[in-house]
Amino acid sequence: MKNLKSPLLFSIFLLFLISCQKDNEPDVTEPQIAEEPAEQAAPLEITDKVVSLLKRNFYNAGEIEVIDFHLPDGSVEQRYQIEDDITFTKAQLESMEQLETTDKNYYTNNLVSPRTLTIIGYTGGGGFGLSNKERTALQWAVNNYNNLNLSISFSLSFGTNFQSRDMVVYHNPNRSGSGGSAGFPSGGDPNKFIQIYGLDAFSTNVNEHVITHEMGHSVGFRHTDWFSRQSCGENINEGVGSIGANPIPGTPNGFDPTSLMLACFSSSEDGEFNNNDVISLNFLY
Repeated sequence: MKNLKSPLLFSIFLLFLISCQKDNEPDVTEPQIAEEPAEQAAPLEITDKVVSLLKRNFYNAGEIEVIDFHLPDGSVEQRYQIEDDITFTKAQLESMEQLETTDKNYYTNNLVSPRTLTIIGYTGGGGFGLSNKERTALQWAVNNYNNLNLSISFSLSFGTNFQSRDMVVYHNPNRSGSGGSAGFPSGGDPNKFIQIYGLDAFSTNVNEHVITHEMGHSVGFRHTDWFSRQSCGENINEGVGSIGANPIPGTPNGFDPTSLMLACFSSSEDGEFNNNDVISLNFLY
């Protein structure tokens, strides 16, 4: 999700996707004495196979890039990124090849199993810890979800012991621009790592907006303007047939200017769900 100075347009759409992915991130471990040189992972490449796989699994493959994804322990891994704020590891992308692309999977493989999810705001060093403003915004974002009494809820803490938590929100000091990034859920679990960046100059409400938005991806929602990215001043539309996202009953088919899941945001966001967002969340959870 990236910043735009024009007003947002939005209504939440269910992530009718087929991929079953998991953020298999490395835990923080004590350094070990290497007996042999570690084999370097091959750099990720955007091949025709990668593009085809994303399209076949109903992702918008219009803008794909390979990025360095910084984890809160300071380690870096390469990931594929689409739509500015949605990321995949190589393993997550490869797992899509094992999936059947049938309509029956749209509602099942990318939701979170009902339960209380543990979420931690990272407070460690190296620039990865959340500022006081970002911590307040995270608390407000968690409240946004918990106030709806959904079948999923969030138990928030702050600290550095993130390995056992379902989700971790942290600041990425190495990313340019302003916004956030996250992944999608898999196997009944949410996406684990949510990073935000470049939001120091924005209000607490805007920080709340970005965090709530990335939490939305992490529990199974995609950008509501995936068909045009009009909130970013773009016109990218691959059509419903190739993307495979359908509106949730009771929400608009087109743009919803006050929703929270548009691809780009403005400096005037209030960070709150609108009525269509609430309808969508209650439909799923």
